[in-house]
Amino acid sequence: MLLKDLPEDARPREKLLARGPGALSDAELLALLLRTGLPGKNALQMGQELVDTFDGVAGLLHTSAEDLKRIKGLGPAKRAELVAVLELARRALARQLQDKPLFSTPQAVRDYLQLQLGSRPHEIFAVLFLDSQHRLIALEELFRGTLTQTSVYPREVVVRALALHASSVVLAHNHPSGEARPSRADEALTQTLKAALGLVDVRVLDHFVVTSTQAVSMAELGLL
Repeated sequence: MLLKDLPEDARPREKLLARGPGALSDAELLALLLRTGLPGKNALQMGQELVDTFDGVAGLLHTSAEDLKRIKGLGPAKRAELVAVLELARRALARQLQDKPLFSTPQAVRDYLQLQLGSRPHEIFAVLFLDSQHRLIALEELFRGTLTQTSVYPREVVVRALALHASSVVLAHNHPSGEARPSRADEALTQTLKAALGLVDVRVLDHFVVTSTQAVSMAELGLL
């Protein structure tokens, strides 16, 4: 069935205009971006295929144009449009954090970290470097793999903090397992980095453990 053959109140565009974007499912929103489908598979079905293939929107956020080739019917133009929209979402959140003190928008911090790290298939350790007003200077992914005190090198974090003239940092890493509770190793790593950065007068404000569904603050848990 073509989208134009659906009842008017079931067509994604008409539904959005009448009831707002919150009324649409992930597949319906993607159908609006795709606009057209293939013979035997309309844009809504393609949108659902994207959601199913990449384990929801969270997984889709970390796909590349190359990954999207797995979906039959997504040519170069549609792949480019999808990747561009996802990148715009990341940049919009990053700009929010650059314009305002980081902790004046705590949900934006969580959203940004989930966009950047939440659905990665392997562990990544990242640092948000902040200026004296707690505004974002940069987010850098510094280490990959199993994160322990021996695989994350405090010296490299200190060097980057000095190079960027950061006054403070927020640490973050993801748990691909989906378990958001900080481990004992996470606590030990945090204390090691806090001590190393303290030697050059750079404060560790927080350490977030990130999954595709949440970002847990170690500071809020009293673990900092």
